[in-house]
Amino acid sequence: MTDRSRRRLEFAIAWRYLRSRRGSRPLSFISIIAIGGMVVGVSALLVIIGVMNGLQHDLREKILVGSPDIRVLNYGDELRIANWRPTLDSVLHHPGVVAAAPIVLGTGVASAGHNYAEPVSVAGIAAADAPGPFVTTIREKATLGDFTFRSANGGRRGAVLGRLVADRLHASPGATLQIVTAAGVSQNAVTGAFMPRVAEFEVTGIFETGMYEYDNQYVYVALEAAQALMALDSAVSGIEVRAETREAAPALAEQLEQLLGYPFHTVDWHQQNSSLFKALTLEKLGMSVILSLIIIVAAFNIVSTLTMVVRDKTREIGILKAMGLPAASVRRVFLMQGLVIGIVGTGLGLLLGIGTGTLIDRFRLIALDPQIYFIDHLPVRMQALDVALITVLGVVIATVATLYPAVQASRLYPIEAIRSE
Repeated sequence: MTDRSRRRLEFAIAWRYLRSRRGSRPLSFISIIAIGGMVVGVSALLVIIGVMNGLQHDLREKILVGSPDIRVLNYGDELRIANWRPTLDSVLHHPGVVAAAPIVLGTGVASAGHNYAEPVSVAGIAAADAPGPFVTTIREKATLGDFTFRSANGGRRGAVLGRLVADRLHASPGATLQIVTAAGVSQNAVTGAFMPRVAEFEVTGIFETGMYEYDNQYVYVALEAAQALMALDSAVSGIEVRAETREAAPALAEQLEQLLGYPFHTVDWHQQNSSLFKALTLEKLGMSVILSLIIIVAAFNIVSTLTMVVRDKTREIGILKAMGLPAASVRRVFLMQGLVIGIVGTGLGLLLGIGTGTLIDRFRLIALDPQIYFIDHLPVRMQALDVALITVLGVVIATVATLYPAVQASRLYPIEAIRSE
């Protein structure tokens, strides 16, 4: 018998053992149970990993709506970049940089003509009508007014507040916002008291990102106004950079740091929020390990299924071996059974998982409270690498599960097997 003929015979026997004994159904009940276990395990793992990817992606975009991919900062006591324009030009001409812009960051205490005041984070950025691509998408989040910072007197004395801080300060568009900061504080020569820096702005807009940190404490003003408020003169706090993709930002940050040299250093988006993203990655890993146990349970189901087949087909196996079928062929018969169960179960599980995930995401079947979770529905994001790994995992585990029953079948002695009842 040629090798090709032997392979055909082995596959025919394997397929016969998978089928129903009566032939009324294409598969036996225990084969359907084994395949069903694989389908449940693979589809559940795929959907949950898709949910974790979706949550990680959506939360990342929410968190980074006002944060750049990379920040170029300066070492030193004053933590500012004085002669920043040559640095900005060097950054803009570096490969992989899509956009770059100066920014001023600071803190202060804001009030809107009432006794109530509270601390705020002040950010000075280029106006929305400035030329060139922008680094962040914060300007697209204005719900009232805009980010042009144009005040009623025709200047750039406008301020755009987060919705939550605006509600607490009762600051609506047109109101006067007073910001007090300790930056550049001076001492009164007469009284000896320290005089804080005070500036007034007109509320020209309200923004809402859905991210508590921004909506609750941020106030955006024009870059020049922020420089004056923070006593920076013509200096800036740093330079924001947008990379071609979020994933390319860490490598680009290292390149820019090497390009600029001391006293500059870079911080990418992952470093800025390292604790959160590490927690999300660990959670995804933990869920993957836990749900992989479902596939392992399905593998035990395959072991028990094929063991039952070996016991049920003992006499047939003995007859085949007595007719000259080698032990290696007997092993391959059961390995083929496990491979078929693994491929069919994994394939159906992939179809079910991808279909379920697509329906959940497209039709937003699972709604969430955006005030608690920052997102209004449960997102599902399938990644090709995850699908490939789950496919390989399912097929490999199903194949490994067949080793024990396959070896047991190949070790049967023909005479004892034929005598078996």
